Amino acid sequence: MIRELTVLSGKGGTGKTSITAALGSFAKNAIFTDCDVDAADLHLLFNPDILETHAFEGGTKAEIDPDACIGCGICQDACRFDAIKRTDHGWFEIDSLHCEGCRLCERLCPESAIFSIRSMNNQWFVSDTRFGPLVHARMGPGEENSGKLVTTVREKAREIARSKNYNIIINDGPPGIGCPVIASLAGIHKILLVAESSESGYHDLLRIIELISKYDVDIFGIINKFDVNAGISERIVSILQSNNIKITGKIPFDKKFVEAMVQGKTISEYAPGSAIVKVIRNTWEMISS
Repeated sequence: MIRELTVLSGKGGTGKTSITAALGSFAKNAIFTDCDVDAADLHLLFNPDILETHAFEGGTKAEIDPDACIGCGICQDACRFDAIKRTDHGWFEIDSLHCEGCRLCERLCPESAIFSIRSMNNQWFVSDTRFGPLVHARMGPGEENSGKLVTTVREKAREIARSKNYNIIINDGPPGIGCPVIASLAGIHKILLVAESSESGYHDLLRIIELISKYDVDIFGIINKFDVNAGISERIVSILQSNNIKITGKIPFDKKFVEAMVQGKTISEYAPGSAIVKVIRNTWEMISS
C-alpha cells in the first residue's frame, strides 16, 4: 500500500519546506512532490536532476485581431476588469495582466475579432534527487489553474510510486486554505501541520485546522521557532490538543536553519546533531509508525 503524507501550514514562511526536506534524510523508499506550484522552492534544497519536462495549460487570455476590429467599443464597455484599452489608432487592445479569461468580450464582439488562447507559461517536471524522485512544477506570474496543476503533479507521483514500488509519497503542500491546498489533500493518509509562534501564524493555523477537520486522516503538528513567543506557543499547543492533533515536537529558533538553506542542504545534512534534527527525527518516527 502506498501511503501519502501532506505537509501544510496556515501561512507562508513557517519553515514547512525546510521541514519537508529534512524528512528526506529519514524517509526511505519515498517519492516527493512540491505542491506549492505558485512558488515552488523544494528544488532549491533537493538540487534535482530534471529527467522530464512537460508543458501545462493554464487559464485563457483574450486577444484582439487588429485587422478585424472595427473599434465599436462594445468589448471595452462590457469588461468588468478594465482589461481593454483604446489605442492611439482608435482600435482596441487587451492588457493580459488584467484579463481574467472570462471570454465575455469574445462572445459579444460583432465581428468575431476577439479570440481566446490558452496560456502555456507553466511547466511540470520529473526529477531525480539524492533523496528519491521529485515531481515539481513552475507557474508563470499571475497564471491560473494551480489546483489542477497540483493534481497533475500528484497523479504523476502516484504513477511513479506504483510502477517503481515506492511505499510513501511526501507532499510539500501550499500555504493557506485555497484551491491548491484542497488539491493537495485528496486521498491522503496523514497530515503534518507546521505552526509558527506568531500572531499571524496562530490565526492562520486556526483556519487550516478548520479546513482539515473535514478530512478523516491522522493529523500531526509541529511548532517551529516555539521559543520566539512562549505565550503564543502555549496557545498553539492548546488548540492542537483540543482538536486531537498529535504534537510531534517543538523546534527552537536556530540560525542553522538559514545557514543550511544558504548551503543548499537540509538541516539534517548540515547539522545532524542539532536539537532541530532530533525533533524532526522524532516527528518522522511518530508519523511513519
